[in-house]
Amino acid sequence: MIYKYDGSGEKCPIPLINLRLLLKKMNKGDVCLIIINDTGSLTDIPKLLNKQGFRYQQKNIDNDLVEISIKI
Repeated sequence: MIYKYDGSGEKCPIPLINLRLLLKKMNKGDVCLIIINDTGSLTDIPKLLNKQGFRYQQKNIDNDLVEISIKI
């Protein structure tokens, strides 16, 4: 299953909290795509993913937007 969350325009910790909720729902083989642009989220979300051992890719999709793709 592919989970998508557009957190652009939302300030930290809202995107972080919503991502945590999505990660709890995910099963092996699932993918989560999250779009963010808040400076705090751009720092905190990769820290969380690294700490919990998730594999992810991060790419800029616009001047201010970053997409993070997480695979379980």
